[in-house]
Amino acid sequence: MCSRYSLTSPPEAVRAYFGYADTPNFPARYNIAPTQPIPVVAVDRAGTRRFRLMRWGLLPSFVTDPKKFPTLINARSEEVLAKPSFRNAMRWRRCLVPADGFYEWTGPKGKRRPFLLRPREAKLIAFAGLYERWRDGQGVETDTVAILTCPSNAIVSLLHDRMPVVLAPEDYAAWLDVKGTSPEAAAALLRPAPDDLFEAIELDPKINDSKRDEPGIQEPLQRSLL
Repeated sequence: MCSRYSLTSPPEAVRAYFGYADTPNFPARYNIAPTQPIPVVAVDRAGTRRFRLMRWGLLPSFVTDPKKFPTLINARSEEVLAKPSFRNAMRWRRCLVPADGFYEWTGPKGKRRPFLLRPREAKLIAFAGLYERWRDGQGVETDTVAILTCPSNAIVSLLHDRMPVVLAPEDYAAWLDVKGTSPEAAAALLRPAPDDLFEAIELDPKINDSKRDEPGIQEPLQRSLL
């Protein structure tokens, strides 16, 4: 799964990498948590890439009371073509979630060890995302998003059996092109990242506190053998 991640790259670098038209200014985020607003790259009706902020935790349009509906921070890639919560978004509302690392935990309850999974060569990556525009009873709209997951690759499987879908850069355009890429063809892009993409760095347990979001939160506890 993916319940915490980071995006620490400068706004200019993120914009250049993903090629969107907007020029937002946003702070480095070292410990992004569910229900927070997160940066997302989607396309508008003209097919132009745009930067948007969305609430992490998808609410399907059919939800009437969000307090009675689970927070869908992740969507299993194997289910998105059929599951009602994600089926329409898979057809019409696919997006990229910029990141440069994510976190996973291992070990028994009460003694769980946190790890940062980051590219061995420092670079931006994109998680596959789905989004929905939810409207409350007063007509107020909120854009909400879920990160897709798939079976883990060799490195991540040492910590967890699921991982976020990290799209290959050459697949970004096809994933975003909801008019030209069918849901079935898009689903074929949802696969584990290459085994050599990530390194796993053990961190101090202070990362467990989702309210902590400072640069030192990613300092290694020790170099992991993973």
